[in-house]
Amino acid sequence: MAIHFEKKLPIPAEIKKQYPLSDHVKEVKAERDKEIRKVFTGESDKFLVIIGPCSADNEDSVCDYIGRLAKIQDKVGDRLIIVPRIYTNKPRTTGQGYKGMVHQPDPEKKPDLLAGLIAIRKLHIRSIDETGLTAADEMLYPENWRYLDDILSYVAIGARSVEDQQHRMTVSGMDVPAGMKNPTSGDLSVMFNSVQAAQSKHNFIYRGWDVNTDGNDLAHVILRGAVNKHGTCIPNYHYEDLVRLLEMYAKRGLKNPAAVVDANHSNSNKKHREQIRICHEVLRSRNYNPEIKEMVKGLMIESYLVEGSQKIGDGHCHVYGQSITDPCLGWEDSEQLIYDIYKMC
Repeated sequence: MAIHFEKKLPIPAEIKKQYPLSDHVKEVKAERDKEIRKVFTGESDKFLVIIGPCSADNEDSVCDYIGRLAKIQDKVGDRLIIVPRIYTNKPRTTGQGYKGMVHQPDPEKKPDLLAGLIAIRKLHIRSIDETGLTAADEMLYPENWRYLDDILSYVAIGARSVEDQQHRMTVSGMDVPAGMKNPTSGDLSVMFNSVQAAQSKHNFIYRGWDVNTDGNDLAHVILRGAVNKHGTCIPNYHYEDLVRLLEMYAKRGLKNPAAVVDANHSNSNKKHREQIRICHEVLRSRNYNPEIKEMVKGLMIESYLVEGSQKIGDGHCHVYGQSITDPCLGWEDSEQLIYDIYKMC
């Protein structure tokens, strides 16, 4: 056989029983979910800043980073809701390289999926307990959603997953906002088809069960830039792109029209410092056009304690709090950017 079955993993209910949420964590999540939902329904004019490492590779450094975010949240909470990125699944274009904490709790050791599932749940719980901030994660594997569905306040569906039917249907069963990114081709109609599917009710097979979903009225779009046939990055965060998005939403008649702009990836051509300029431009577009301001609910930013990225293994020295995947903004620039966003909102 081409597939080798290594071991049976515990079902989500078993992991949840082993690592339950405290009453404090449950209360924090319930309150944060209400607050974030109001942003997407238009009941609140607060702005989301979804910010954090490209991939969460180390529990201590990630919690250190989020602890610093929590101190800023106390200062900007009248206008901003900071949602930490704790991305524990890392999509790889070629299938090679570090695939996230769920695969390798220690990025310099062999994969261990059981240890990974436990590690990511413990990390998310610790972060909420210590900082009071519930997080965002990417749903790379739909079947893993149930391991974290009681913890996360925001979910992103990546550019390579957004066309997949299982991803779309699983999102339709979520009760938190889910951002559907445009595909790498840049075809916005694919992204909108995904949102429409996620907002609809479905019956399908999930984890061996026949399930029905209610539809997720908080499913929305994320603009992350595109790549043309020559491999050149094409940004889609400019004013004209946002106007086009307004027009497409108007034609679709979807619930709670909303957009988040990813300032990195193909929008920045992975030049991490460009994120600062891109965020400023998006905020100027919001302030110029009231309809864009109503639609664009937040920004997505890749940031960590130390600027840039590093290689690990093969004798490389591991720098605490520096990305081991895509380059990120460092802490000082990130802190200033959040205050800039606060002033412009």
